Amino acid sequence: MSSPDILVPAWYVVHTKSRFENVVYEGLSKKSLETFLPKIRVPSKRRDRKLMIDAPLFPGYLFVRTDLNPTEHLEILKTVGAVRLIGNISGPVPVTDEAVASLKIMVSTESPITTGSGFQKGDRVLVIHGPLAGVTGTFSHYRGQDRVIVEVEALGQFAAVEVDLQDVEKLPPIAS
Repeated sequence: MSSPDILVPAWYVVHTKSRFENVVYEGLSKKSLETFLPKIRVPSKRRDRKLMIDAPLFPGYLFVRTDLNPTEHLEILKTVGAVRLIGNISGPVPVTDEAVASLKIMVSTESPITTGSGFQKGDRVLVIHGPLAGVTGTFSHYRGQDRVIVEVEALGQFAAVEVDLQDVEKLPPIAS
């Protein structure tokens, strides 16, 4: 006779709609779920302001601690702005407690933190800020510090544009 599976709480990554990190964080917190949204202080992108604002360390993502019982899993996915739990074909993949603890320590310090978006040639991207906001294209390459080249295909030809790295977001691959 086999014993029933024991559900063990672990940290998982929740993918959110663009700019819905705080909404999902609040929604999950109200459901009494342990959540973590790492934030860093960055200069405001608005040209008329010189403010420092708190922005998500990983735009579009936050962490939730759950044992993935079916009811709780469904409640996470029903949260306004939540898209999915990050995983593979077998299901959501947990993040180690050590990784989350390390992130908590990092964001609690005043030290500047840099992140790597890890764009690879051919990644589908969306420009989310600036005069080119809304443009979708293909990541071509990095050009100097904090600059990227995005190619846009139209009429069978490519046009390339240089954009601030922070103004570009990776899009999920097109399902075939």
